[in-house]
Amino acid sequence: MPKKNTFARRTPTDIALHVWGILVFVYLFVPIAVIIAYSFNNGKVLANFRGFGLHAYISGINNDIIVSSIVTSLQAAVGTAIVSTVFGTLGGVALARARRGAWWALGLTAILGLTLVTPEIVDGISFLPWFVTVGVDWGITPLNNGLVRLIISHAMFSMAIVTFIVRARLAGMDTQLEDAAADLGATPWNRFKDITLPIAAPGILAGALMSFTVSLDNTILSSFVQQPGYTPWPVYIFSAVRVALRPEVAAMSTVMFVLTLAALGFVGFVLRKAGGNATEIIKTMAA
Repeated sequence: MPKKNTFARRTPTDIALHVWGILVFVYLFVPIAVIIAYSFNNGKVLANFRGFGLHAYISGINNDIIVSSIVTSLQAAVGTAIVSTVFGTLGGVALARARRGAWWALGLTAILGLTLVTPEIVDGISFLPWFVTVGVDWGITPLNNGLVRLIISHAMFSMAIVTFIVRARLAGMDTQLEDAAADLGATPWNRFKDITLPIAAPGILAGALMSFTVSLDNTILSSFVQQPGYTPWPVYIFSAVRVALRPEVAAMSTVMFVLTLAALGFVGFVLRKAGGNATEIIKTMAA
């Protein structure tokens, strides 16, 4: 039996939408490709291309200020992932187990949703005087540390992401599994450890890595709460481009971009190994 030509059945509208979708992706990703290509520029200024080479990467690694800002971003991202994962997992499990229409679950969902849609500049303006009041006026000295401020402010946003991802992962969980374990004498902790946690584990890991990548890319909120000596990489770039965009910035940005892609790819790999198809993976990562 001859194969049917499915392309011939497509209407001009379908073809136009496909072409438009491809053009949109090209428009979004070409600037990133240009920055990656120019990160191998041996010139002193990014716009002045002097041939391919690794001079920008070597200069970036040997620049103490650049290395310090990258280390600060990585430390803040790891701390944010830990804090967000712990509290976000608890929130996600609580929302997944809540009775339909429970007032506290609706309120918590609304607060977390509001956290996601609030402009970061509003969060930054709110956090800055709060840190000064609590850290300086009230004498809670840990809040005077720049890294602690970055972790707390980033975790506020990332915690909502983890909560929704874990809730989405547990949404289809059969509660009869825990009921059966309880009938067999399992304690609440054992039921959580042996049943709930393994089911939620892929979502927890996805939320942790998403928190890590979101923290790495945070610029607006970081610019408000950062302190001298704890300047994260995005804030350093924002201040550096005001003078001139150097190849070192493009080189280190490429490294951070690859790191972000690796984290997201690892999330997809874990969810895939957990038995999820492409649609389920996208739903879990998008909560």
